[in-house]
Amino acid sequence: MAATRKIEVFSAGCAVCEDTIALINKIACPSCEVEILDMHKPEVSKKAKRYGIRSVPAVVVDGKLADCCAGRGPDEAALRAAGLGRPL
Repeated sequence: MAATRKIEVFSAGCAVCEDTIALINKIACPSCEVEILDMHKPEVSKKAKRYGIRSVPAVVVDGKLADCCAGRGPDEAALRAAGLGRPL
């Protein structure tokens, strides 16, 4: 059996997600196994949480969240610095 690299793409079906899926499909090699996961499904959302995914699209390669997708998502300190939670 030939070795494969597992690529998981977490998507909400938005235009940016579709662009990411197209990019992954374009650069995937013959030994890449690409799986598109729908974040609207509760089991996929739970899996995303286990990987530490905070925003989509997100890409996991061989069980590790790709650096390009890590650390994103809402951050309370940044939102407060932008004025959220302070009256005008």
